[in-house]
Amino acid sequence: MRLKKKSWLTLLSVAGVSMSLLAGCGNGSGGENATAAAEGSGAAASGEPTSFNFYFTGSQNVKDLWDSLEPMFEEQHPEIDVKMVYIPSGTGAEPTYDRIMAAKQAGKGSGGIDLYEDSITTVAQGTKDGVWTQLSDSDIPNLSKVDANVMKDVDNYAIPYRSSAVVLAYDSSKISNPPTTLDELIDWIKANPEQFAYNDPSTGGSGSSFVQTIVYKDLPEEDIHNSDPSVMEKWEAGFNTLKEIGPFTYGEGIYPKKNQGTLDLLMNGEVSLIPAWSDMVLQQLNEGLLPDTIKMQQITPGFNGGPTYLMVNQESDKKEAVNTFLDFVLSPEAQAVVVDKMNGFPGIELSNMSQDMQDKFAGVSEGFRTFNIGDLGTEINKRWQSDVAAQ
Repeated sequence: MRLKKKSWLTLLSVAGVSMSLLAGCGNGSGGENATAAAEGSGAAASGEPTSFNFYFTGSQNVKDLWDSLEPMFEEQHPEIDVKMVYIPSGTGAEPTYDRIMAAKQAGKGSGGIDLYEDSITTVAQGTKDGVWTQLSDSDIPNLSKVDANVMKDVDNYAIPYRSSAVVLAYDSSKISNPPTTLDELIDWIKANPEQFAYNDPSTGGSGSSFVQTIVYKDLPEEDIHNSDPSVMEKWEAGFNTLKEIGPFTYGEGIYPKKNQGTLDLLMNGEVSLIPAWSDMVLQQLNEGLLPDTIKMQQITPGFNGGPTYLMVNQESDKKEAVNTFLDFVLSPEAQAVVVDKMNGFPGIELSNMSQDMQDKFAGVSEGFRTFNIGDLGTEINKRWQSDVAAQ
């Protein structure tokens, strides 16, 4: 099935003009992976395990996750060997996506990269470039456990195996009935001076999500998937609301830096309600950094959120082995490890998880939205600095 023009344009709007590409594993890695691929191709005939190369990047918790899942998978499937290549955040010399594209354009197969993990930005670019394989539950049965609407967003060219979202985090010892709608939140802020805080939107996604949600509050739903500059003409009412509530926020208009800045205020009891990333709240609750009175609540319309994706290289000759691995990753057993290690939402629908897991995410794992506004996010931050922070 070919990707509809409208679909990939919508996806590509997320990517923006410039791509922030993952880095490769440095000089000489191409030769090593070519050797690995050659060895894997002869594995079936020799009775040796079929091997494929999985590239991923991120912080230490991402590595910990795959270090846990890989041996679980290989114990169940000794006929498959997952060759993991971890690229720590901020390191590496050769952009991985460029390497995939170079191999494709040169007719040299997968470039030694069979499976790739990244964000919606790379999903969009790879879909446009014809890099990714379109996936189906006939090849990956557990794909049927993923929300069909989420798969539709990427036209089945990627698997959302984990997710997180911005939610309201609040101190339940002070708030018994947190706001459930955006209008209720605005009213609560005004009725409880200096008990709400959000960070400078240019320094962290939770503050950015709050600002964008306010700016787009009364706009048509389709505008949160539109990067056309003409949408900027509709922002006036939203920015007026942000200016109006400014004196009622922490310090009568003090905006902490980074996502952690507002969490620190909540931790210390200086405020009682903030927007925050769900995975950060869960991690810090688990580590005892936040008091156990801190709870989470999604609102309507929801703050933004989104998955991290796995993509299969169209040029890979190991698709059968890769699909077996992906089916395992989407199993409730593996998804429980994903939740434990990443403190995020499972990639499959909660109804497929244990009751304890469903209870854990009640009220926060659903209802979030994905804002695909491209470079308009930067324009919002600029205007926030001049219209709100400077008032």
